[in-house]
Amino acid sequence: MQWDLVIQNAKVFDGSGGPGQHLDVAIRNGRIAALGDDLPTASAKATADASGSWLIPGLLDIHTHEDLELELDTGLPEVVRHGTTSVIIGNCSIGLAFGNQRRGEQDPIVDCFARVENIPKTVLAKAAEKATWDNPKDYFSHLDQLPLSTNVATFMPHSMLRIEVMGLQDSISRDPTKAELDRMVGILEESMQEGYLGMSTDGLPLHFLANQPNVKKRIPTQYASFDEYKLLTDVLRKHDRVWQMTPATDDRKMAARLFMLSSGRLYGKPLKVTALAALDSANDRRTKAQALMFAHLLNSPLLQGDFKMQCLAAPFRIYSEGAVSPLAEANPQMRLLIETELEDVERRREIISDPEFVEAFRAMWANGKSGFNMGHLRRKLRMEAQFLSRDLNDMEIFRVPVAGWVGQTLQFAYQRYLAWLSQPDMVDDEEERRVFEALGKGVRDDAEFFLLLLKHYDRDLYWQYVSANRDPEEVKRLLLHPKLLPGFNDSGAHVTNMAYFDGNLRALRIGLQDSEATFSHMVGRLTREPAAFFGLDQGPNAVGSVQVGGRADVTLLNPQALGSYDGEASVQYLYRDVFDCHQLVNRSNGVVDGVYVAGQAVWQGEGFTPAHGTTHLGEALRVGVA
Repeated sequence: MQWDLVIQNAKVFDGSGGPGQHLDVAIRNGRIAALGDDLPTASAKATADASGSWLIPGLLDIHTHEDLELELDTGLPEVVRHGTTSVIIGNCSIGLAFGNQRRGEQDPIVDCFARVENIPKTVLAKAAEKATWDNPKDYFSHLDQLPLSTNVATFMPHSMLRIEVMGLQDSISRDPTKAELDRMVGILEESMQEGYLGMSTDGLPLHFLANQPNVKKRIPTQYASFDEYKLLTDVLRKHDRVWQMTPATDDRKMAARLFMLSSGRLYGKPLKVTALAALDSANDRRTKAQALMFAHLLNSPLLQGDFKMQCLAAPFRIYSEGAVSPLAEANPQMRLLIETELEDVERRREIISDPEFVEAFRAMWANGKSGFNMGHLRRKLRMEAQFLSRDLNDMEIFRVPVAGWVGQTLQFAYQRYLAWLSQPDMVDDEEERRVFEALGKGVRDDAEFFLLLLKHYDRDLYWQYVSANRDPEEVKRLLLHPKLLPGFNDSGAHVTNMAYFDGNLRALRIGLQDSEATFSHMVGRLTREPAAFFGLDQGPNAVGSVQVGGRADVTLLNPQALGSYDGEASVQYLYRDVFDCHQLVNRSNGVVDGVYVAGQAVWQGEGFTPAHGTTHLGEALRVGVA
């Protein structure tokens, strides 16, 4: 028997959660042909010695926004280097199922992605130019032609579906007619037959359109009624597909009602639902408690649902360029600044110069911080419905022209300013003196200091804070919770605001630091378990396991390097030619020894192989299609 490749001497964890075994893995025609101890290699075309490495199934990244990068860099290098071989796209109701959908003044890709995912409009425009198809079936055909280095599965994005049927302007200003609802149902039915995973929707009060005249309007999915959601999810229920959704945190009654659609007891058959997200919020402890409550309730024998909240294997660290921050969209004052065009520094400075705006900002900043009132009690009890931190001690400076501030908190900078007021000569840094002189001596409090720093530096004040998942032990508990699902990496989104391409590696490290048995269990949670939930474990291109006859998508790990890996320290801010802009990335060098897709190496040691991004190795995964 001739094999294309035999990977020798690795410790294999097959995704089942069982103990690792020292095995050789033989590959032929992109599939695993044999597993065994000391397989013969005389007739093998090539061998690879993986002594000391741990071999696992290629990892799944179940919540990404790589739709756009696939058009600009089909190899998805920032995903592959972290051992991920299958990604799910079309999340949060936005995607490319209908191409660019440009009609007249309508430019939905730019309008929907720019603020929701904080991707520059210039990057979005490049991707939109390439999106020349106009229907879900042809999108699959397009993906089939790309030299993919990962497998790709996609949701039908609800915002784009509404735009396709109603037009952008009508989709955010009126209810659909019966004929339009029927057409949406028909398109969704056809897309299920084509192999789409299901449908994605979104309810977060952070997600706004980016183009005039609609900058104060949310994305189209958020204007749907319960009846519309029910009608569309009935299609998913019939086909046993998945509904990816984010709840409306500003309408808890509606969120609970939508969650209940998962119930087989109430609706005759369980509906697979994956929702964002089970986070241990720094401001609102109810977030985690409610996520766990619904996870237990909906999956109970009483309601017979199939409900999986996603959880993040990292501190939920948000990087902000001045006022531009995804979570700041929930704050009305910050949102006024974000509504401006990214390059329009003068407009933002004009807004901050308005005395009424300053006073409104100061009032917002101070709300609940003192006094005998409900706001103060909620803050003390960690029950504030806040996404954004209002404490300079939480806000760490990542990049700013004052070199001495980098790595310090904004509270440190504020204390320096207060010291300068009483002793100007103590400041010997020329840039620090310049900014303090620009702020003047009339700054009344920390809120005004922060606001005037935004006015002075705009996006050159690059800061970050952790809004959730500050406790590593709580993160571990969430990742191992059987009714939750590790995910929510948002890979490919928020180009300068997040860097969670390495979320899977962080989860594996957490498992390994506990025990080898927990590591093996975590492998299953990142491979076989999500593959089964999303229906990707069936058919000729099934993923998520190392088994004879299955796709040869595998990842080699260095267990010593993984055990000491620090994902927080690996974040880098790099210029990417393909985007013509900077991006936050992770560099997990030394952790991933190799990545094989369809039996061919796309990453080895410290670099990509010639096959990466040039050879069609990954597949456009179709659910329920032979």
